[in-house]
Amino acid sequence: MSALPTDGRVVALSGGVGGAKLALGLYRVLPPDSLTVIVNTGDDFDHLGLRICPDLDTTLYTLAGLAHPEAGWGRRDETWTFMRALESLGSETWFRLGDGDLALHVERTRRLARDESLTAFIGAIARRLGIRAAIVPMSDDPVRTRVMTDHGELGFQEYFVRLRCEPAVRSLRFEGAAAANVSAAAADALDQPGLAAVIVCPSNPFLSIDPILAVPEMRSLLKQAAAPVIAVSPLIGEHAVKGPTAKIMRELGWTVAATSVAEHYGDLIDGFVLDERDREQAGRVQVPLAMTDTLMTGLPDRERVARAALALARELRDPGPAEGPV
Repeated sequence: MSALPTDGRVVALSGGVGGAKLALGLYRVLPPDSLTVIVNTGDDFDHLGLRICPDLDTTLYTLAGLAHPEAGWGRRDETWTFMRALESLGSETWFRLGDGDLALHVERTRRLARDESLTAFIGAIARRLGIRAAIVPMSDDPVRTRVMTDHGELGFQEYFVRLRCEPAVRSLRFEGAAAANVSAAAADALDQPGLAAVIVCPSNPFLSIDPILAVPEMRSLLKQAAAPVIAVSPLIGEHAVKGPTAKIMRELGWTVAATSVAEHYGDLIDGFVLDERDREQAGRVQVPLAMTDTLMTGLPDRERVARAALALARELRDPGPAEGPV
């Protein structure tokens, strides 16, 4: 692995397993201390008296090399004594907390209760895990994704985990977003004059990226950023690699296609990375394109997609000959 030269920091917007995969690719091909990952916190919730932050924790575990290799979330080599004991007491077990994972939730809940910010906590844990990239929440204020379905309004984790995304989605809202502030660390990362690129990871646009964009000033910070904003398609053909992106798009009235994702982001993005199997859609995307195989099953794949996104950003910053294929 060789680090790409960069003339400034790179910011990634990320949520979920797909986002964490590309964040790891960026972390591996860039100088590691040049990356900031702004992570969705709309999935956060309180469960069994503990503050759970699934997307932040997935990012931590992934960049630290601790993530479960098959699931993509949770810790590798996890044990489940706590859940078995909880089940024996007749308590709720639909949201599974492994023993090692539980330690992170307990410590976070304890430190937040002492008025430590979520940003400060995640930064401290990242350093403890040897992560040199900055992992920051989109906001230190609570924003909660609410899903309007045929079963009524549901909290995100109830919809996503307990009901396994089965109810049809009619609309989404982001409770608390209007009163939330962009975290100072996220705002500082986007406001750097030497910023090289902003990469919108192939996370679910509606469930993982839209909560980030719902925080007031986030869109204006992105539009004013001194770097191209590049989105990576989460779709290959009419399918999402992981998660309910395609299902939700159909239920919300969108055509399931990469072009719809680019249209959804609209004038927020300056470039788009399209899977090479969707080449026939290229003429319908209204921003400059890079094409590559976006399926990320291993580390070389994650690095390949990261390099394609960064190469497009370089090409847009400097219209001269691009470094490497775009």
